[in-house]
Amino acid sequence: MKFDTVLFDLDGTLTDPFVGISNAVGYALDRMGVARLSDSVLKKFIGPPLSTSFGEYLGFGDDDVSRALGLYREYYSATGKFENRVYDGVPQMLGALAECGLKLYVATSKPEPFAVDIVENFGLSAYITRVFGASVDGSRIEKSDVVRYATETSGADEKRAVMVGDRKFDIIGAKDNRLSSVGVLYGYGDRDELVNAGADFIAATPADVVKAIKNA
Repeated sequence: MKFDTVLFDLDGTLTDPFVGISNAVGYALDRMGVARLSDSVLKKFIGPPLSTSFGEYLGFGDDDVSRALGLYREYYSATGKFENRVYDGVPQMLGALAECGLKLYVATSKPEPFAVDIVENFGLSAYITRVFGASVDGSRIEKSDVVRYATETSGADEKRAVMVGDRKFDIIGAKDNRLSSVGVLYGYGDRDELVNAGADFIAATPADVVKAIKNA
């Protein structure tokens, strides 16, 4: 087998976080006196750093982004992180890869404390060796930085590591760190986005992720 290490994105790859994220964004905007966003726009918040999304989709400057992030986390830390669900087939995917002797990690742009709580709450810590996420102070938020942090800290060999994710940010993060990548179609990205970003493999289901990694 070519790979011995797998880095998984969290939102849109292991779990569907839409309810929690959309409620947390709505909570922040309500308290800032800003109209709620449509579901189609809210779905775009899943993947990139939140600071980027608040700036891009609402035109917020630095001060408003900072306030929105604080309000978002006020809701998300207490309630939103648990308004989530594990995708069908994900536990089986993780179990199959772990049985092959692969080391499994999470590498997410979500703040690390939230990601740890989610992985533990939904029983995924039985398979995941460690969770690597964004720093709360904002010094590490881009996916490329999180992937670098994960590989350097874990001691993973970049030639034998693969990143699995549903958005272009995951694929770009892998390429920036010379990792292979699997783009999944059951999350919030689509085939064109993942292919154009340079995904090495495309997987329609969690079972297809296992096949792609084992057959590489």
